Amino acid sequence: MLDSLGNILPRAAHLFGDRVALVTDTRELGFRRLDDLSSALAHSLVGLGVAPGDRVTLYAPNCWEWIVSYYGVLKAGAIVNPVNAMLTPAEVAFVTRDCGAKALIGSPDKVAPALAAGVEGLTAITFGDQSVAGATPFEELVAKPAAFDPVRVAPSATSTIGYTSGTTGHPKGAMQSHRAVMTNVAMTAQMHLKTAGDVVVSALPCPHVYGNIVFQTAMLCGMKLVMHPRFDAGEMLAGIEAHRATLFEGVPTMYMYMLASPDLARRDLSSLTRCTVGGQTMPVAKMREVEERFGCPLIELWGMTEIAGLGATFPTYGRRKLGSIGIALPYCEARIADVVDAARTMPQGEVGELMIRGPVVMQGYWGNDKATRETIEPDGWLHSGDLASMDEDGAVFIVDRKKDMINTSGFKVFPAEIERVVAAHPSVAMVAVGGSPDDLKGEIARAYVVLRPGAAPDADGILALCRKELAAYKVPRDVRFVADLPKTSTGKIMRRELKTLEG
Repeated sequence: MLDSLGNILPRAAHLFGDRVALVTDTRELGFRRLDDLSSALAHSLVGLGVAPGDRVTLYAPNCWEWIVSYYGVLKAGAIVNPVNAMLTPAEVAFVTRDCGAKALIGSPDKVAPALAAGVEGLTAITFGDQSVAGATPFEELVAKPAAFDPVRVAPSATSTIGYTSGTTGHPKGAMQSHRAVMTNVAMTAQMHLKTAGDVVVSALPCPHVYGNIVFQTAMLCGMKLVMHPRFDAGEMLAGIEAHRATLFEGVPTMYMYMLASPDLARRDLSSLTRCTVGGQTMPVAKMREVEERFGCPLIELWGMTEIAGLGATFPTYGRRKLGSIGIALPYCEARIADVVDAARTMPQGEVGELMIRGPVVMQGYWGNDKATRETIEPDGWLHSGDLASMDEDGAVFIVDRKKDMINTSGFKVFPAEIERVVAAHPSVAMVAVGGSPDDLKGEIARAYVVLRPGAAPDADGILALCRKELAAYKVPRDVRFVADLPKTSTGKIMRRELKTLEG
């Protein structure tokens, strides 16, 4: 296994040469070309004063320049700070100040507003031909070839500061070592048997840990990555067919949109050998439908920013259990802890908090020792915030996020449990369940449903199905039919925003 992430592209260039590595909507690049461009950028960054250990923020949608910048920063020995392209300029201003970024690299439509919002005291670099006052054009920095040996860094050195979504207060910067990210990349590739013969289609955002693992495993294994700047169901299906993709990787809502797409029936997906899904729990009924319609296994995975990617998944050729996120990644441990006493491990099959230990666990939160101590126990176990159970094979079943639990008259109701049932109704394309205040019960569950194209609303049928499959206190009080659900940049449903649909 490589010691540092900056060595991934030099290795790929040596092994795979001019084979196509990356396909975007504007350019097709080989491994050698990506390596050359990132070396030229690294050389220029050093010339601009970026030193080993400095932080460099990347702020742009998926594009080839983002990939080049990511590896260029790492080759220079600096620390990557990849931020969600959906963050507001004010949020980016907070992040760059918090981590003390030395440079900001991104698309002009992102960098210009960030500079106007108060991002200052750093070197700004912009992609494309649109000039931004005070910023250096990216093309100038990569135009002149330059030999550059990646700066030697220790495997334990910080490679990345990935900020959490900040659902409670300001976001926190999770520090990830080169060893943590490299272990995650290598072990994910191992579990899913990724090889140079694979072609992967993805629209997962590069700054997200899931998207990061997707593009890094592609570069490590010599795969062709067909990377889209944003998700569109029709474009994904067309891309799978056109490129004869062997692998598609996405979040549950992406699959649900693709299942509901009129293009699905006319696209040839026979090249697919497996797909992966993560980021949120997916109803088993929908997973079965994906496997039937796509003609390949759907492998669930689970991860988080604080562990540099995956923490659990199933191996490609191992026994899979739909509805389970799998077993702990190699070299890592998973256990279910008592939510009150984290030192106590719950008996097999009982629900508690999922905890992870191993080389993928973050070093801590940047400049926030208190939050670090609250998240990582002295013996190395990391709190995930997810409620789960574990069976006799070590397979983990996520119940729900602790913070999403609904308390109805003292009973614990988990939205994911209701969503799995509602999703089995034939008229449902997507569903999300949220809590709503109730004077009598404290909270009640409400289901928000997006219908399949051409399907008629059937609230009575959905509630009847819930009464059949769920205990009475878990049955949602009512069903609201909506045009869409609030989602993050990765397509993950934001339950906390469901209340905005009430109007």
